[in-house]
Amino acid sequence: MATDTTETVAGACVDAGGSALGMPQLCADWMPNQIFWLVVSLIAIYFVMSRIALPRIGAVLAERSGTITNDIAAAEELKNKAAEAEAAYDQALLDARAEAHKIVAEAKAEIQAELDVEMQKADAQIAAKTAESEAAISEIRAGAMENVKAVAKDTAKELVAALGGSADAKSITAAVNDRMKG
Repeated sequence: MATDTTETVAGACVDAGGSALGMPQLCADWMPNQIFWLVVSLIAIYFVMSRIALPRIGAVLAERSGTITNDIAAAEELKNKAAEAEAAYDQALLDARAEAHKIVAEAKAEIQAELDVEMQKADAQIAAKTAESEAAISEIRAGAMENVKAVAKDTAKELVAALGGSADAKSITAAVNDRMKG
């Protein structure tokens, strides 16, 4: 009797020794049982996925999306700050250049003013030295003229005496003075 039950359950898919004939999953007698367990397994997998796994995956995806959005916003804010900092740097650089040009212009003006003052002092000193030199030259000329007159008078007196004439000092002085005038 036990063998009858085994044959009824196994059917045509099992031989007398209990071994499967061909591929057991393709046995038509076992198909309804396989379909039942397939449906039960798929329903169990669906409930596990829909109640446990998919909500966790959705939460992770939402968190990642929020993180990415926040990171993009932070990057955009940092980019704007960097652009503002660059603009401030450029403006500071322009201001510094303008200030440097202003300082250079002021320094040039001060140097030019000092140079003008020193040039005026130098011109005044040169004019004073020139006046002194001209006065000295005039004195030397006057002295030289007096010496020339004295030498001319002495020479004329000696020449007149050597030639055998006599001349008084007044006539020699008058003759030398006439000759010196031109």
